[in-house]
Amino acid sequence: MKHVIAFDVSMGKSYMVIYNALKKCVFEGEIKHTRPDFERLKGMINELIQAYNEQPHIVFESTGVYSRQLERFMAENTFVYCVLNPLEAKLQCDSLRIHKTDKSDAHQLALTHFSAERIEKVGTDDLFQQLKSLSRFYSELDDELTVTRGRMHKVIQLTFPELEKLFTSKSGLFLNVVQLFPHPDLVQGLSRTVIKNRIRANTNKKISTTMAEKKAMQLMEAADQSYPAVSLKDVLCEQLRSYARRYQELLLLKNQCIEDMVRLVEDRKEYKILLSIPGIGPNTAVSMLAEIGDISRFKNNKQLNAYTGIDIRRYQSGKTFFKDKINKRGNNVLATIILWSTTTN
Repeated sequence: MKHVIAFDVSMGKSYMVIYNALKKCVFEGEIKHTRPDFERLKGMINELIQAYNEQPHIVFESTGVYSRQLERFMAENTFVYCVLNPLEAKLQCDSLRIHKTDKSDAHQLALTHFSAERIEKVGTDDLFQQLKSLSRFYSELDDELTVTRGRMHKVIQLTFPELEKLFTSKSGLFLNVVQLFPHPDLVQGLSRTVIKNRIRANTNKKISTTMAEKKAMQLMEAADQSYPAVSLKDVLCEQLRSYARRYQELLLLKNQCIEDMVRLVEDRKEYKILLSIPGIGPNTAVSMLAEIGDISRFKNNKQLNAYTGIDIRRYQSGKTFFKDKINKRGNNVLATIILWSTTTN
C-alpha cells in the first residue's frame, strides 16, 4: 500500500487527507461537493496512479445522504473504495481519538487503514440503491398513514362516530363513505335507493347491489340515532373528507411502491429464495433485499447476522458466565422486518 486517501464527509463538503506508505500526511484540505472540486480530486487520484502505478486506497464513513455524492463520484470513475458504517468507523478509530473534529476523523480513518481489514468495492449496484430508496419511501408512507388514520379517527368521533362501527376503518368502502357522508345530516332526507347508488358509483371495487343496499339501510339507521358534536357546517366535515382522500392516496402509493420494488428484483435468485421461505411474501422479501443490498459482499452467514444485529453476544470472565444475548448492534430496520415476519406467522 503506497498511499491512503481518507475523507471525513459532512453536508456539501469533505475534509480530505493523503498519507504515503511511511504513514506521513502529504496533503490535507477541504473539498466541496461540486463538479469543479470533484474534477480536481479526480486529477489528484490519477496523478498518484500514474506516479506509483497503483490506485491509492480510498476510505470514508457513510453519512447517509451526505456521502452519496462522493460514492457516485467513485462509482462513475471506477475507483476502488471502502465505505464504513458509523459503528464500524467508531470501533476502529476510538482508540486513537482524543479530540473529535472533522480533521482528526479524516486522519484517524487514514491511519487505521494501514492496519484494519476493510472491504473494498467498485461502484454501487444502482438496483440496490433504487430498491433502498423505494423501501425508505414505503416506510415514510406507512408512517404518514398511521398519522392520517389517527387524525381521521379523532375528527370522525366529532362528526359521525357511528361510521367506524359500520365499516372496517381501513377499507376502501369506508373511505368512500366518509367522503360522501362525513356528517349524518347528509344522509337525512335521502332515500335508500339514492344512498345505495351513490355508494356503488363511488366505490372502486365492485360491490353487489344487495351489499350496497344493506349498507344504505345501516347508514340511514345510524344517521337517525347519531348526535354529533358539531354541525354540518363545521369545518371539521371538510377536514374529514380531506383526510379520507389523503389516506386513499397513501394506500395507492404504497401499493405502487411494492409493485416497483418487485419489478426490480423479480428475476433475481435471492428474491425467489426468500419467497420460498414460509411466512415471507413479496412485501417482506423486497424490504429485506433493500436493507441487505448485494448479499454477495458477505463472506458467510456470520457476517450477515452481525450486519443485521442478530448475532450472539457471549460474555464469560473466570468462572462467571452470562446468558447469551442477541447483539442488537446492526441494521435495526432489517432486524425489525425479520422479527415482524417471524412473529406474525
